Amino acid sequence: MSSNSADGDDAFERLLAHLERQLDFESSYYNESYLDRRISARMRRRDADSYDAYLDLVRSDPEEPTALLDSLSINVTSFYRNPEAWEPIREVLREVTSGRGRTTVWSAPCSDGREPYSVAMLALDDDEVSTRSLNILGTDINADVLERAREGVYHTTKTRDVAEELEPLDDAAAYVERDGDQFAVRDEVKDLVTFEQHDLIADEPKRNVDLVLCRNLLIYINAESKRAVVDTVLSSLRDGGYLVIGMTETLPRESRPQVETVDKRRRVYQRA
Repeated sequence: MSSNSADGDDAFERLLAHLERQLDFESSYYNESYLDRRISARMRRRDADSYDAYLDLVRSDPEEPTALLDSLSINVTSFYRNPEAWEPIREVLREVTSGRGRTTVWSAPCSDGREPYSVAMLALDDDEVSTRSLNILGTDINADVLERAREGVYHTTKTRDVAEELEPLDDAAAYVERDGDQFAVRDEVKDLVTFEQHDLIADEPKRNVDLVLCRNLLIYINAESKRAVVDTVLSSLRDGGYLVIGMTETLPRESRPQVETVDKRRRVYQRA
């Protein structure tokens, strides 16, 4: 749906300007190719044959802005996404919960809550992880997706099998109540997790975090925003705290002196 013409470029910029001005969406954070793919998908769905035609639709249809913003949000997630990455996460959880103090794990962005709930279930499922003083924080920029996360109810669809996602657990039924294609996270799991709205670029860092999971965000945002996000999460870590990013992602060159590599292939780092 994208266009290489000057008219197409101008129309695309007009659409982005409207999103920033009227919908408070910071398009400058993201790779332009990512924005184009997501917007073009909405255009195809709504049979809009140009950016200007789609902009008219965004202005005239009161439901389309919400649908577009939801599409632009980076909310692709699953329970135990990239399963092989979770063994080093388990090892870190064992270490950081072994002391007497409070342990904070931060999932950012957390999308619909599956990642922080995965951490909670992994902790409850492992006798070597202490949950007595464990606090898991899930944050996201999208308030609507956080509401879904707090509900903790998920459904199997044609493209997503929740039961299959939960297979890394020895006994998923201990943590998730199943009713047909509906899966509801049990209260024991929810009690370990809190959710709040947070912008990784614009908002202040957290404090004294033991482990940050910032997985599969950096691939979508531009170089300047990537540096800002990594600065935020590294500033949030206590000395010796851990950072895990997506297995296809890399840290900005300027940030690498601040960490030591724990597991290069699975992208686990420790703040130096």
